Amino acid sequence: MLNDIRIIIIDDDKEIIEALSEMLELEEFNVERFSLPEKALLTLNKNSPVVVLSDVKMPRMDGLTLLAKLQQLDPDIPVLLMSGHGDIPMAIEAMKEGAYDFLEKPLPPEKLLSQLQRAADKRRLVLENRNLKQNIQRQSGLEAFIMGESAVIKNIRQQVLALAQANVDTIIYGDTGSGKDVVARALHQFSQRSDKRFIAINCGAISENLIESELFGHEAGSFTGASKRHIGKIEAADGGTLFLDEIETMPLAVQIKLLRVLQDRVVERVGSTKSIQVKLTVIAASKDDLAQLSDESRFRKDLFYRLNVANLTIPPLKDRQEDILPLFYHYAFKASAQFSRPQPELTPSHLTKLLQHDWPGNVRELKNAADRFVLGINETQLGSLHTEEDSVGSYEERMELFERQILEEGLVAAQGQLNEAAEFLNLTRKTLYRKLKKHQLDKQLFKIPE
Repeated sequence: MLNDIRIIIIDDDKEIIEALSEMLELEEFNVERFSLPEKALLTLNKNSPVVVLSDVKMPRMDGLTLLAKLQQLDPDIPVLLMSGHGDIPMAIEAMKEGAYDFLEKPLPPEKLLSQLQRAADKRRLVLENRNLKQNIQRQSGLEAFIMGESAVIKNIRQQVLALAQANVDTIIYGDTGSGKDVVARALHQFSQRSDKRFIAINCGAISENLIESELFGHEAGSFTGASKRHIGKIEAADGGTLFLDEIETMPLAVQIKLLRVLQDRVVERVGSTKSIQVKLTVIAASKDDLAQLSDESRFRKDLFYRLNVANLTIPPLKDRQEDILPLFYHYAFKASAQFSRPQPELTPSHLTKLLQHDWPGNVRELKNAADRFVLGINETQLGSLHTEEDSVGSYEERMELFERQILEEGLVAAQGQLNEAAEFLNLTRKTLYRKLKKHQLDKQLFKIPE
């Protein structure tokens, strides 16, 4: 029942260690034993799931010194000290210095088991609370990394946290400008590799005759123009993350070599036969369905299966309207700081344009629109944004769109509050509700983020 918390027994008396170990293991405790405190310390860190049971009198490091070192490592590790000398002043000092308990030998079994169980419960609770706080901090940080309020973006954030901790190769799907690179960086940033390198390469931006050298590196003299050794992106990413953007454009011949890297975690530079071990996580991004491309023999099927340990799909911005206004406000705020310009006020007409535009360039286009808006360039008045109104012709269709636009302006002005919107539009609440239902307008989309 307590095998998630290890009991570290430290005593220079082998007979005592054996007797204690046997008693605790019979009670289903997970036990580790050490005759030297120094060796025990080498196995521990701040978040070790352990309770320490140590003798006080030992030749090279006594129990009080061990206690002090454990307090420096993590003051929340429960340390139970035991002594056969009944030294009351020492017991008082040990408790003052942070010991969980001071036990006198011979140890009464019932008391020892009870205290160890309490100490294990305390340690488990401390670690659970720490883990909860870390998850909350990670989630909070991730919300600033991958922004959006839509259900699909919230789900993507959850998937990113899970995959980042798992260290698995991943494919990210999404249209151009949807933020595949942001998700890739989040997978790296919230992993245990975050202090290592994140190496990105756009496979579609490098010519076919150079991509092999860029990925795998080359030795001096391996081909014309190779005057010196070059370390490739794969080798440079050792210990960290390699991000392969637009992997669907990678030549088939290069895909074969990449497959070996994924299978064996080794790389060979061009012009060399030496295999270099690499430890890295690979994230690939594509705007096309790699499964379909592999069925059409335009992408290696074996490479697809090897990469497709996990995958994420980022939907286009037009399919997650809840994210448009928060993202625009975010990028406008950043642009205002970057360009040292005041942030212009968005009118209801501007906001309606933002919500009606289909955003073919996705988040990248939205960011550019926010930059232009803050800079005061002509297009920043958002009048250039294409809406459905620009493409309809009949009188009835134009009237329908005009009514929808008026409703949207009312909702924007009222920040999604129906009573205020009805008053603004001079409609009864019942009429407004009926018209919103007719045009499939969701009041939540018009609430301006704080």
